[in-house]
Amino acid sequence: QTFTAWCNSHLRKAGTQIENIEEDFRDGLKLMLLLEVISGERLAKPERGKMRVHKISNVNKALDFIASKGVKLVSIGAEEIVDGNVKMTLGMIWTIILRFAIQDISVEETSAKEGLLLWCQRKTAPYKNVNIQNFHISWKDGLGFCALIHRHRPELIDYGKLRKDDPLTNLNTAFDVAEKYLDIPKMLDAEDIVGTARPDEKAIMTYVSSFYHAFSGAQKAETAANRICKVLAVNQENEQLMEDYEKLASDLLEWIRRTIPWLENRVPENTMQAMQQKLEDFRDYRRLHKPPKVQEKCQLEINFNTLQTKLRLSNRPAFMPSEGRMVSDINNAWGCLEQAEKGYEEWMLNEIRRLERLDHLAEKFRQKASIHEIWTDGKEAMLRQKDYETATLSEIKALLKKHEAFESDLAAHQDRVEQIAAIAQELNELDYYDSPSVNARCQKICDQWDNLGALTQKRREALERTEKLLETIDQLYLEYAKRAAPFNNWMEGAMEDLQDTFIVHTIEEIQGLTTAHEQFKATLPDADKERLSILGIHNEVSKIVQTYHVNMAGTNPYTTITPQEINGKWDNVRQLVPRRDQALTEEHARQQHNERLRKQFGAQANVIGPWIQTKMEDEQEIGRISIEMHGTLEDQLSHLRQYEKSIVNYKPKIDQLEGDHQLIQEALIFDNKHTNYTMEHIRVGWEQLLTTIARTINEVENQILTRDAKGISQEQMNEFRASFNHFDRDHSGTLGPEEFKACLISLGYDIGNDPQKKTGMMDTDDFRACLISMGYNMGEAEFARIMSIVDPNRLGVVTFQAFIDFMSRETADTDTADQVMASFKILAGDKNYITVDELRRELPPDQAEYCIARMAPYTGPDAVPGALDYMSFSTALYGESDL
Repeated sequence: QTFTAWCNSHLRKAGTQIENIEEDFRDGLKLMLLLEVISGERLAKPERGKMRVHKISNVNKALDFIASKGVKLVSIGAEEIVDGNVKMTLGMIWTIILRFAIQDISVEETSAKEGLLLWCQRKTAPYKNVNIQNFHISWKDGLGFCALIHRHRPELIDYGKLRKDDPLTNLNTAFDVAEKYLDIPKMLDAEDIVGTARPDEKAIMTYVSSFYHAFSGAQKAETAANRICKVLAVNQENEQLMEDYEKLASDLLEWIRRTIPWLENRVPENTMQAMQQKLEDFRDYRRLHKPPKVQEKCQLEINFNTLQTKLRLSNRPAFMPSEGRMVSDINNAWGCLEQAEKGYEEWMLNEIRRLERLDHLAEKFRQKASIHEIWTDGKEAMLRQKDYETATLSEIKALLKKHEAFESDLAAHQDRVEQIAAIAQELNELDYYDSPSVNARCQKICDQWDNLGALTQKRREALERTEKLLETIDQLYLEYAKRAAPFNNWMEGAMEDLQDTFIVHTIEEIQGLTTAHEQFKATLPDADKERLSILGIHNEVSKIVQTYHVNMAGTNPYTTITPQEINGKWDNVRQLVPRRDQALTEEHARQQHNERLRKQFGAQANVIGPWIQTKMEDEQEIGRISIEMHGTLEDQLSHLRQYEKSIVNYKPKIDQLEGDHQLIQEALIFDNKHTNYTMEHIRVGWEQLLTTIARTINEVENQILTRDAKGISQEQMNEFRASFNHFDRDHSGTLGPEEFKACLISLGYDIGNDPQKKTGMMDTDDFRACLISMGYNMGEAEFARIMSIVDPNRLGVVTFQAFIDFMSRETADTDTADQVMASFKILAGDKNYITVDELRRELPPDQAEYCIARMAPYTGPDAVPGALDYMSFSTALYGESDL
């Protein structure tokens, strides 16, 4: 309501008003009219169409005008006003009120709201009950409005009759007086103000501003002064407008004069950045610098027209600007500016596109060139390497494969080099500012590329040439190895054979070795030819190396055998051949000597061997005769000793044969085809012959001793011999069927007169039969006891001497173990044990100590300390127990 009344207070001056604030401003026509009335300025010609676009255009013109007065319209758009947005419409009206009704109020260096508030405070200061501090609750009682009216027009209100407690009367009085006498429409409702805790500040400010404007020139003095001031102000204003026009026209023309050459400059920049800066400068010109100048030009024209109008209305002469500063001059200069500006931006955009293309090409050139240069880095040094000079064949082949891979890589990079050259050419055609450096770099890349191609071809030729030479050398090496290995083995085998220490025992064997050696010597010429051929292969390798200057990295990979080794071993073989000849000759002579020794030994052994064999047969016969003969033992002993003497007389021949055998052993002769007798056989036979004779003589001597010691008569001896011979059938040491038969016969069976082989010994069964036949009781225990006496070593045989000893013991008066025990019992005082003191008292010292050392301690129930067991000692003396 307040805003509507305020708008109508101004629209009435133009002969119109509004009824509905949100509807009547939608087409923009009354809005533009309102702005023209309150500003005193003409707005652009409004659109008279009814379409929405026409309405929006009119509202935009009004909003642009408001904005041109330095007012910021935040979030207020033409569409909202056209659409009847109440909030936006009221906001716009309030903005207009602030700008045109309140903003220009100025009181003691305060303006707008603060100035208006200060003005109200000063005008109402003399009035009691009035305290204006704001534009809301300070006005609720109505006294503030009445005080303002009374201060300027005291005749209109009797202020003394007003009461603070009657706000409605106060408010209505002020509103009515203001509308009636001051031409201030009633913008507020008294009931709303009183009924609201906090009246609307904007409505109060709008209404109060009307009082300010109504009373600003009310006083007569002020009116007179204002009239004078107005005349002077018009003159001053006109003069100021003239000066402002002159200065503004001069500045504008000077700006146009400076700007036209800048716009006419079509010299392109070298870099994209500089050109973009130029475009940015132009856009700043269009956006920042030119619009104020456009406004200045427009204002200049308006000011000129306004000045002329004011001069004409004030009856003053028309204004004539100085020469060259007429509006037409400015328009002509502005036209030149527009002409220069025309096409400038399009030229710059085209130039930027050109520079962008150039920059892209230049960057592409740099990237490709950098990639290529990185790739080529070190390639020339690699291609100039002469690593193939010291490489093996396998390494050469690997280098070739590596080189083939590099050639493929090189071919793949050909396209990049061509692209680099094409880009450089295009940069030249587009007049790139840095073309000299691009051309230099491109030329360097092309020259390097040509050099790489030449080096690549040169290296391939060198690798292929080296490969061919090394393959030839490798073939020669392989052939050398194939022939050198068996030849080396042959030489090593030959040296081994030539140095082999041969062992031969016959003439035939040494003759076989000599024949084989002669055959080996026959192969030496062919072997020497093979050696020279092998060395020729190596020499051919050396010739190739020297001719083509091949730097061999190593030795023959197929063999470690060198020509020096072959020559060394060949020389060794040739030196060993005559040594082998000499060794074979010496061995042949030695074998001839050994053969003579064999024959000499064989001749003697073939005589002595049969003689010993014959005597051995005679010796068995002599043993038989010595057992069976019926002569005295002395006659037998005499006969045997004569026979022994005849044998001993043959000893020199045995000694001579030993001498020959010694020579044979020293000559290391192990076999002799000239005889079947060895010295060991003859020596054993000879010793056996002597042993047999000596044993036979000893047996006869023992028989004589036994006979004489036991008192056995010759008849008893003959009887013992006859019984022994009767049961000693085969003297083999075992009881066979014949011996068993003899045992049966001894029990009463007829044994006949079977022939018997006499050996001088009986086995166990023969001996038992013999004892039974002589009247002994042969229980198993008794026979075991007798066997322990005659065969203490448990050989299972009984000799004739043992038989004689046993028989003589049984028939003669001899001591027994029981007799010795009885004697010890007497010495012991009829005790079962004997003491040390008793032995030393009764026996000689040496015999007493002998017994003490060998008697075991007595362990019977009646034993005393130091008691000795004489019973076990007595049985041990006779072999019945262990001593």
